[in-house]
Amino acid sequence: MIRRRTPPASPSRYASRAIARGVAVLASSALIAAATGAVAQKIDTPSADRRADTPGLTGITSGSFNGHGGPVRAVASHDGGRAVVTGGFDSAIIVWNLTPAFARQVLRHHDSTVNAIAALPGNCFASGGEDARIAVWCGSDDQPSRVLNGHTAPIAALAVSPDKTILASASWDHTIRLWPLDVTGSVTAGAPRIIEGHKGPVNGLAFTADGSALVSAGYDGQVRLTGLSARAVVLNTKVDAPVNAVAVSLSGEVVTAGADGFVRFLTAALEPAGAVDLGKGPLTTIALSPDGTRLATAGMRTAVTLIDAKARSVSAEILGPGLPVWSVAFSADGRELYTGGADRAVRRWDPATGRPAGVDIATAVEDVTANDPHPGARVFRACKACHGLDAADTNRAGPTLHGIMGRRIATQPGYAYSDALKRMDIDWTADTVARLFEVGPNAFLPGTKMPEQTITNPEDRKALVEWLASKTVP
Repeated sequence: MIRRRTPPASPSRYASRAIARGVAVLASSALIAAATGAVAQKIDTPSADRRADTPGLTGITSGSFNGHGGPVRAVASHDGGRAVVTGGFDSAIIVWNLTPAFARQVLRHHDSTVNAIAALPGNCFASGGEDARIAVWCGSDDQPSRVLNGHTAPIAALAVSPDKTILASASWDHTIRLWPLDVTGSVTAGAPRIIEGHKGPVNGLAFTADGSALVSAGYDGQVRLTGLSARAVVLNTKVDAPVNAVAVSLSGEVVTAGADGFVRFLTAALEPAGAVDLGKGPLTTIALSPDGTRLATAGMRTAVTLIDAKARSVSAEILGPGLPVWSVAFSADGRELYTGGADRAVRRWDPATGRPAGVDIATAVEDVTANDPHPGARVFRACKACHGLDAADTNRAGPTLHGIMGRRIATQPGYAYSDALKRMDIDWTADTVARLFEVGPNAFLPGTKMPEQTITNPEDRKALVEWLASKTVP
């Protein structure tokens, strides 16, 4: 079988900053490529770029959502499995509907990277940022219902107790905080409980299945189990490398993703119980399927890898998503796996086969760019996740672009614009649209919810403007 790998994405300023601050710590210089005795299935999938530019691949059902303006740092299933929430290095949070596939909301609150997302009761979720803040979002509101302050360094991980009464947050300030929740997903009054003990940034959190304890892991290589009862028992062990993520099975087994490329298994008493060496450097993320049979992990140079949890062996490696892959998460029923990485795409996979699942967000409606030879159609493919072209195509995160040329900013009926945009004195013309993508939304439209992105090539900007002018005429 020919293995066609997508070239790794060039390191961005986002990834470099994150590595420097410890999201994915540099691996040990002594890596051993140990054989596991298992034969892994190599699954190659077309990349988003290849799909767009290669004849015959346009319109492939890839199950990818495209809308972030930077790498996707966090992914979580939401709304009873009907949606996925993602956070990015672009500071945006996007709520994606799964059936039909479209972007419900683009939300902004954090000053920089959104490092963690956790689903809460009552159609709510929490986001944790590099700005040390935790925001709680509920329903269709475009502003947080509550902002939790207290940490003094970036939030690295969030976890919710099985009974939905505690939101746990891990930070690079070396602490963990436990925030009480009510049945609606709101954080109740009172100071959070603070857990200490780590000697460096805390990168991973997971509750035990019965909710009696919290497992944490961090840069110091410690894995700690803290009981949550009045007479809390604390167990701890130290592994051979910094730990970037942790998961806990239904039986209490603990699994860690290490900066040395090892997936380590620990018993409920934190005794060593095996390891899988993926041999390619720092792992950034790990997730365990709800039934505990499969693990998914990925990293700086490690493709999305599926591991048989019982056999402790690699069952499949998914080639295609741009490296590094920053986040993986299973759906609530375990039938899908979601990934986010440097290529800015959120992808859906069938974990049983490693093949794409669902439909691409752009193919859920008629794709007007699919067979259009105009170069502007190619440029617009990065916009179509959030913007439609028809007057009736309003069921997306951004307003329809129908009749955009000559329209006053923030005047499209039926769309909830931010107050910042409503106060602006801008008419959309060929010049203003081009300028938007020359300097970027945050510079041209301060206060916008639009993900940050620029088009650096003047010819591409010109092609986009020409194509939009022809396709959006009322």
